[in-house]
Amino acid sequence: MDEHEKAIIESEHLDEETLFVASQTFKALSDPTRIRILHLLSLKESSVNEIAEKLSLLQSTVSHQLRFLKNLRLVKFRRAGTTLFYSIDDDHVITLLNQAIHHACHD
Repeated sequence: MDEHEKAIIESEHLDEETLFVASQTFKALSDPTRIRILHLLSLKESSVNEIAEKLSLLQSTVSHQLRFLKNLRLVKFRRAGTTLFYSIDDDHVITLLNQAIHHACHD
């Protein structure tokens, strides 16, 4: 954690941009389809077709959700020929996701 992040966390007041980004992150994690996609990508880099096949989703659904996650900088992609491979772009969010999953599984 750098000094700027530490100062924000220790501050009594959060600025509007920080509040917005934090709320958008939780919005991303509030959708079961996005959770499934993020969980899969936390395990391995995957193409849209691989994600659609493994999660039994339509390719258009996967593409739509990946666009949402990419705009929030939660996932990134690399191009290999004509195929895009997606991976996690923010390990902090995967930590949040794993904590939420652990909480859900805890008795």
